[in-house]
Amino acid sequence: MAYSANSPAGKVVQDVLNDLPGLVAVAVVDITSGMALASHSNSPAINPETAAAYNTEVVKQKQKAMSALKLTGENIEDILITLTNQFHLIKLAGNKFIYLVVNSRETNLAIAREVLRSSSANLN
Repeated sequence: MAYSANSPAGKVVQDVLNDLPGLVAVAVVDITSGMALASHSNSPAINPETAAAYNTEVVKQKQKAMSALKLTGENIEDILITLTNQFHLIKLAGNKFIYLVVNSRETNLAIAREVLRSSSANLN
């Protein structure tokens, strides 16, 4: 998906690309629809639009679990999925989230989280 750096979602994607040039993929996703508002991939193996739809379900299921557990006063800040060679991070920001894929051997997790934290402030 092409993105416009003039839109808030496009600016977030561009900011993440600038701060984490070695990323695998990034997308800004609308939680309600599951649609990617802006995305970029450096890997032909990862389609961020497809990942957006599936990760929307991950977010919704975690929200349901929190409700079932009566975790009132708690909010999801981020979700980390650790694969053999990748970190998949989901950073919530209101009714949107940023989905980020990085190579776990090349990227510092703390830096990736900080980039997402600072970038997510631009979505609200």
